[in-house]
Parts: sequence; C-alpha cells; structure tokens
Amino acid sequence: MARSLGLHLLGRRGAEVLALGAIALFFVNFDSQTLWLALPTVAHQFHAAVPALTDMASVVAVGALLGLPLSMLADRVGRRRMLLFAILGVAVTNLAAGFAPSLVGLTLIRTLGSCCETTAGGVALTLVVEEVPSELRGLSVSVLTIAAGLGTGLTTILWPLLTPDWRALYLIGGAGLIGLAILAWRLQESVAWRTAHHDKLSLRVLFFESRWRKRILVTMAVALFGSLFFQPAGSFTVLFGAHIGLSAAARSAVIVVAGVLSVPAFVVGGRLSDRWGRRWLAVGLGLATAIAAGATFLGGVVLYWVGNVVWSIIASASSPVIGAWYGELFPTRARATAEAANSVAGSAGGVAGLQLVGLLSPMLGLGHTLVLCVVAPLIAALLLLLLAETRAEPLPE
Repeated sequence: MARSLGLHLLGRRGAEVLALGAIALFFVNFDSQTLWLALPTVAHQFHAAVPALTDMASVVAVGALLGLPLSMLADRVGRRRMLLFAILGVAVTNLAAGFAPSLVGLTLIRTLGSCCETTAGGVALTLVVEEVPSELRGLSVSVLTIAAGLGTGLTTILWPLLTPDWRALYLIGGAGLIGLAILAWRLQESVAWRTAHHDKLSLRVLFFESRWRKRILVTMAVALFGSLFFQPAGSFTVLFGAHIGLSAAARSAVIVVAGVLSVPAFVVGGRLSDRWGRRWLAVGLGLATAIAAGATFLGGVVLYWVGNVVWSIIASASSPVIGAWYGELFPTRARATAEAANSVAGSAGGVAGLQLVGLLSPMLGLGHTLVLCVVAPLIAALLLLLLAETRAEPLPE
C-alpha cells in the first residue's frame, strides 16, 4: 500500500518527520472539539443561551491571535522548540479545562488552548512540508490530516460513553504529555530552517516584499471569508442536531460516520494535488464544500446526515491540497508566520461569523442564519484563483 502511494520515496528522515508530525497532530486535536461536542450539556450546566454561547465561541476563536507571536518565534528560533512548547500548552490547558469552575473560566482556558493548538498545527505542518520530497507534499499533508482526524474521532467516540461528564474527556486529553515526551526524544530541527537566512522580521518579509505581499493578503482573505461561515457552522453543528431532536449518541454517530467515510478522501485529495496541481482542485473542492455544508442546516434529519457526511468528505479532500499549497507559497524564513497570519484572519472571520449568528439567530433561527452565511466561503473559494500554481516546485527560501 505504502509503495503504491509512493510513500517509500520519503526516505528514513522524511518518514520519521512525517510520523512524528502525525503523533503531534493526533494529540493536538484530541480534545479540540470537546467543547463543541458537549455544548448542549455545557449550556445546560451553566444556564447559557445561544447569544452567550456565541460570545464564548468568539473569545475562544480569538485564541488564534495569540498564536501569531508564537509562530513568528518558530521562524526565528526553530520549529522543534516551538512545537514542543505548543504541545505542552495543549496538554496543560486540557487538564485545566477539566477543573473549570464556570463558563467564563472554561472560555479563558479554551482560549489559551486554542492558541497552543493553532501554533502546534501550523508549525507541525510547516516542518513536514519542509522535510518531505516535493512530489509527496500533498500526500504527506493528507497523512497529517488523517492523524488529526483520528484525534478528533477518538474524542467523538468517547463522548457518548462519558456523557454528560465532559470534564473527564478533558482530563483524558492530558495524555498529550506522552506525545510531548516522544517528540522531545526523537524530533530534530528542520534542515530547511537551519540553512535559511533569518535576518529579517518574518512579518516584514510577508507584507513588505512584493513577491509575498499579494499571496499573504489573498490567503488571509480566503481564511477570513471561509471562517465567516465555517467557524459558526462547526461550532454549532452539534447544537443544531440537538435542536432537530437528535440524541447525543445520534449526533456523535453522524460525526463518526462522516469521519470514517472521509478517511480515503484525505489520501485522494493529497495524491491528486501532487499529480494534477493545487489551484483548480482547491477552487472546485472549496465551492463544493460550502454548498454541502450549507445543506446541513436547511432542516430535517436526512439533510443533517447527508450534509454532514458530504461536507466532511469534500472538506477532507480539500485539506491536504490547501495545506501543501500554502506551505509552498511562502519562504522558509516566514512560512510558520504565514500559517499563523492565516489563522489570525480565520479567527477574525470566525468571530464576525459567530457574532452575526448571535445577532440574527433569534430572528431567523440558527439554521437559516447559517445558510445565509454560505455566501462567504463561496467567495473565498473563488479568491483562490488569484494564487499561483506551485505543484512540485522547490520551496522558496
């Protein structure tokens, strides 16, 4: 199987980096969706209505802003050091969330956790893109995405077994300290980072050098418009399922089924992008993802099931395409910062989307409000046409 996909071409170094990156993203994503899975229970325990929940989700989304300076440090002091620090932060905030005394306390803890998750995810992706052969970048990113999905999937499977004890799920997330120990033992610094020049501030490279300025502005706009819908849609999918009468077990079943059926899509998307290119594939998948996601909230159990599954499959195929493409678009001396800048833009879009949902949902209903927001990711997908094709090109330094 590995030979048919071309993974044997990774070499010992590339295979080890990919495996360690996968371990990192598994633990980073293990508890990342716990708050949203348990949102109906959390809302009930803390007596919170939808507007209060949108405010909470907005604050948590701002955590990505805090990840920007950490990611900038990854471009200055190295990928390894910042990845280890971020994973430590993920594990510690998971443990702390298990003891959160109030909705405000949980919100603040999860905001710090979001910061660490954003940093770890971006740095791990950057490290792998820099270390694997150019013809396998898309496929390698798909492996990382599968590992992240396995972390989320395990959380989803455990939640119905632990319902309504969401605190226990967060405490289990402290197992990320095991992943930290493995990475501290085996992970080496990126060769590309060690040989690159780091004489300029990474933000200055991105925004004041004409070659990179257009690219970063476009990718940030894509992130902002996309998150305007996908942040509230992802945050309130489970809550919407509760509104249409699905039990906690049924809501988790939807996520598990969608996740299992999406696993092949990660590999297919990554492999196709390595063979056909990133640009047109990303645009087509982006448009299709938005349409399928919007259908999820049109109402009814059947559309909820179908929309979630199709949305998950198409988004899974798109993820490695975008991940590899964005890694190739920016120079080594500012690659991790570019990942973080896009996360910041996504965070801003997510906050705007969440506040829009909080404003309109009392009048239009949660489902209709989310459907209205689908226009934003359609615009985001079309903006990708402004970016250059980079398949199989050397990484810019």
